[in-house]
Amino acid sequence: MLSNPFVKNLTLLVARLPVGFMFAYAGWAKIGGYAGTQKYMESAGVPGLLLPLVIAAELVFGLMLIVGFKTRWAALALAGFTVLASLLFHFKLSDPVQSLFFFKNMSIAGLLLVLMVAGAGALSVDGRKGG
Repeated sequence: MLSNPFVKNLTLLVARLPVGFMFAYAGWAKIGGYAGTQKYMESAGVPGLLLPLVIAAELVFGLMLIVGFKTRWAALALAGFTVLASLLFHFKLSDPVQSLFFFKNMSIAGLLLVLMVAGAGALSVDGRKGG
């Protein structure tokens, strides 16, 4: 079953979609809550001027994962982004809630690294282009 190309490609699609939607949705939500997000970033010592880049990264790379375009690069960029954001905002291991967010995000980064290695599969723009 695991060597079946259809199962492999469907699994890669099922892995890409929710994580891609999660990032795209997060970027979109930051637009609606711009001032609050900017304040939160600044409270963690991150310049609020970076928020447009954060929004663009989440939207663009999230959409790239959804459609499977340049998936390996998008997954690598989002993995790095996720690790960095987790260290900046959730690395408070004495706080059970922040600790959970940190390890959840590390799990997402792990999935993104798997997608970087595996690629998007045939059910994607990359797959249609032969990449």
